[in-house]
Amino acid sequence: MNVTPTALPEVLLVEPKVFGDRRGFFLETYHQEKYQAAGIDVVFVQDNHSFSARNTLRGLHAQTRKPQGKLIRVIAGSVFDVAVDIRPTSPRFGQWVGVELNATNNHQLYVPPGFAHGFCVLSESAHFLYKCTDVYDPDFELCIRWDDPDLGVAWPVSDVQLSDKDERGLTLAQAADAVQCFAPLYG
Repeated sequence: MNVTPTALPEVLLVEPKVFGDRRGFFLETYHQEKYQAAGIDVVFVQDNHSFSARNTLRGLHAQTRKPQGKLIRVIAGSVFDVAVDIRPTSPRFGQWVGVELNATNNHQLYVPPGFAHGFCVLSESAHFLYKCTDVYDPDFELCIRWDDPDLGVAWPVSDVQLSDKDERGLTLAQAADAVQCFAPLYG
């Protein structure tokens, strides 16, 4: 397994070792001791599976309390996956990083607590799986607008399909006010 920090060093790209032959392949998608040794020393408490059609954009999501770290992978299709630093005391507040995750490269992305997360589907459809370090709590959910010009995320899709919640997302400036209340949680 190879683990590489992204432009936001806390967000890690994980390249699992894939053992393949004419029959197919095998890879470990999670091994607690190996991931801890690689710097992902967290406890995962919830697994999620999302299925989405082409041009679906989900995000940018976070929780102001019970912030979630996420270990993300795609088992069918392809997505552009984005993490945004929303830690109020971070020198990289508002900066983002994006990577392509797909069923061919088998890469994973670790997005720690304190980062908003979103993705868009590049293929006809995608099956998106992720482990979380805390449970989902709708009372503390935060949604940041995917197209906020202050973020300037370079999404590689047009004519996006959004949920009602994502249509009503906050701007980065509004989100900054929301997470400031919980600065001790984000460090």
